[in-house]
Amino acid sequence: MQQLGEISLQPNSTIREAMRSLDKGSLRICLLVDENNKLLGTVTDGDIRRALLRNAHMEDSVHQVMSTQPITANKTSSREQRLKLMNQHDLTALPIVDSNNIVIGLETLHQAMTPLKRNNPVFIMAGGFGTRLQPLTDHCPKPMLRVGDKPMLEHLITQFIGLGFSNFYISTHYLPEVIHSYFGDGSKWQVNIYYVHESQPLGTGGALGLLPKNLPDMPIIMMNGDVLTKLNYAHLLQHHLKNNFDATVCVREDEHRVPFGVIETENQLITSVVEKPTYRYKINTGIYILNSEIVQSVQPEQNIDLPTLLEKHRLQGKRIGTYTSYDYWLDIGQMKDYQKAQRDIEAYF
Repeated sequence: MQQLGEISLQPNSTIREAMRSLDKGSLRICLLVDENNKLLGTVTDGDIRRALLRNAHMEDSVHQVMSTQPITANKTSSREQRLKLMNQHDLTALPIVDSNNIVIGLETLHQAMTPLKRNNPVFIMAGGFGTRLQPLTDHCPKPMLRVGDKPMLEHLITQFIGLGFSNFYISTHYLPEVIHSYFGDGSKWQVNIYYVHESQPLGTGGALGLLPKNLPDMPIIMMNGDVLTKLNYAHLLQHHLKNNFDATVCVREDEHRVPFGVIETENQLITSVVEKPTYRYKINTGIYILNSEIVQSVQPEQNIDLPTLLEKHRLQGKRIGTYTSYDYWLDIGQMKDYQKAQRDIEAYF
């Protein structure tokens, strides 16, 4: 939020004073407020320019040129909602008001488009052999295979950066030097990248035990490094926090159509006949949010899969929730998936 003093004017102000305020504030907007800071209207440089063309005078009241029904946003509105309003109405700034129309801030287009800084660690699993993609992976870890003009792992990291994340941990095993030499410490992307190395495969959850014990006490995002997705990780994190989950599994809805009639029986007697049914499932996308307590429960060099780890904590009473994503998602496990990724990268990214 911008400081409001230099862009706020009283109703008896003149056009000249509004121009000075616009020049000083460099935001191309002034707010007309009463003694209680209630919003009466707004004035932009365009409003003044049009008034002067109509032969208005510099000492005329700013009341003559102000917009009495300005576009505003409520203080409870999200950044996405504010950005949408500004885009819809071609605004560069948006007054933020409470339920009584009292001005409490000003959101600028630049601020709305700048991602919030998020300190949550991002843990990316990049140690697999990628045997189903041989010979492409004979000398290259699967997450480092190029999709379009850059490795799929870089696609993931730059997506996170665009949402304000800056602290990355990468789990390696197969050809770790390829990943290290490409990403280094992350300074090229102005982020921090650290590495943990599995000397032997520890399952989908075992690498958690190799993370530093001094990680910040906040949820981490953990995911496979061979996924191409348009998922908004900030929304996933918000969902996790809002529902007070201990862990969140990102899922997708999938369906399987049986092209035949399905018959169910009991003691050789037919109990039901369903013609060509469709079964719907929630499938695991390989993307998780885990609270610190779950992360710290994995011991160094412990071999454990994520589903086993989460089921253990669920039985202990932890809140293990889901987040259903309808965004583009592709698990690049086989050659046909990799070929599809090459086609999709231009259409979706």
